[in-house]
Amino acid sequence: MRGFARRGTRRLAVVVAAALAVGTTAVAATGSGLDFGRKRTGSAAGGSRPLETATVTRQTLVERKTVDGTLGYGDATVLADRVGGTLTALPPVGQTVARGQALFRVDDKPTVLLYGRLPAYRDLAPGTEGPDVRQFEENLRKLGYTGFTVDDEYTTATATAVERWQEDLGLPGTGSVELGRVAYADGTVRVASHEATVGTLLKPSEPVLSHTGTTRVVTVDLEVTDRSMARTGAAVTCTLPSGTATPGKVISTETVVVPADGKDQESETRLRVTVGVTDAKALAGLDEATVPVAFTASQRENVLAVPVAALLALAEGGYGLQVVENDAVRVVPVETGLFAEGRVEVSGAGVAEGTTVGMPS
Repeated sequence: MRGFARRGTRRLAVVVAAALAVGTTAVAATGSGLDFGRKRTGSAAGGSRPLETATVTRQTLVERKTVDGTLGYGDATVLADRVGGTLTALPPVGQTVARGQALFRVDDKPTVLLYGRLPAYRDLAPGTEGPDVRQFEENLRKLGYTGFTVDDEYTTATATAVERWQEDLGLPGTGSVELGRVAYADGTVRVASHEATVGTLLKPSEPVLSHTGTTRVVTVDLEVTDRSMARTGAAVTCTLPSGTATPGKVISTETVVVPADGKDQESETRLRVTVGVTDAKALAGLDEATVPVAFTASQRENVLAVPVAALLALAEGGYGLQVVENDAVRVVPVETGLFAEGRVEVSGAGVAEGTTVGMPS
């Protein structure tokens, strides 16, 4: 247990020193909402028996770290035009775009959203082979076009289906897919911002709009050293603007560089954590807001614990507890472990579950 003793010594020393300095005021402050079995005895028994006592409990201690996050739709992806021409149509900010629908129109020709992780990077035509062909054909099939085999080869049968798709979009039926005619995302997107205005003459690769997912999430920036408490799937607690605490879990993490905010500051490397709120209904009526997120920094299961204010600073160093047995009071040394929510893990001879200990005053 000595590893645990070193871990919390500095913080515990501050708390214990404060308790010794201000007496019953510190005890009352620590006990506010955190009594945990603490009780008041009838008398001080000639000064030997403490006025207040607490019980050693066996429990799970959880140390939490709370960091403010931002409720929104996650990080936005900027989408650029790949063809060039006059921007003729844009969906409004906040509108969702699904598979097969136009993200924007240039020279009145649509750039169509399809689903997939591989970005479009070349023209597709008969004879083209590769995983990007399969991804495109999977989308074409999902949109209801048939007559071809979904595989890595763009065949004449694929071209025939593409001609039908192009005609339905109001495009020339060439049977080939030019680069810039489709853009891929993981799923349905929400338009987050306009990067250009209708009527702008666009150059190839010029930004047009940005988009996000459609599910509201909380984004939190942590220190890179906090990576262990933000593992994918880790449970967290989110506090909404109403004060309601609602459960969530970590969806993903990524390392990002946050630009400097001023001339005298340097850019920082941060861990960007995306948190999903388990009960989506709890977010009703909310769009963007600051949401504190509590992560589990440390956890100790099935340990003995007492209120921090029960600790005594020993003259020889370290900490002890006043063990109360009938009218007798004796001080026993203890080793400290995890400090969490007004409680501290303790161990040592003479300390067991159910032991009555004094609350120094």
